[in-house]
Amino acid sequence: MNAMEAGELPNPDPHGTKRKTADTERIDAIDQSILNALEHDGRATLSYLSRISGLSVSAVQSRVQKLERRGIIKRYRAVVDDELRGLPIRAFVSVTPLDYSVESEIPTRLQSLDGVMSCYSIAGAPSFMLVVRAASPGALEELLNLIHRTVPVNTETTLILQTYFER
Repeated sequence: MNAMEAGELPNPDPHGTKRKTADTERIDAIDQSILNALEHDGRATLSYLSRISGLSVSAVQSRVQKLERRGIIKRYRAVVDDELRGLPIRAFVSVTPLDYSVESEIPTRLQSLDGVMSCYSIAGAPSFMLVVRAASPGALEELLNLIHRTVPVNTETTLILQTYFER
């Protein structure tokens, strides 16, 4: 599946060489209203965005396309209920490298593992925080073992009991 099939937009700077703050074009209140609506519902119609922003449909379409080209809108995706999908176990996994000389490789090596949903670089003793999901406690244990076989790390796992909200 390519990036477009996965709902990702083409990245005008695929190697991340531009600094995020280098874009001098400011986001105004209308852009903010469009972004807020799309964050709430990525399938919001141009007609709806037109009504909430006070712009014509074509002007809204132009703004959305510009926000996509600038990389402010990175992608569109479905938010799936993991429990109904059969993956009720969610956890945070803090990751501390055993060998800091390979620290920069860890996110890339973990990215392809089924069950690893996201990887954040964090401040503090662990270098990374993963969000993982699994079908059962046993499947979570298998995923943790796979992480350890994939990269030389120590992990600490915290189960998520309930999610009150996500944005």
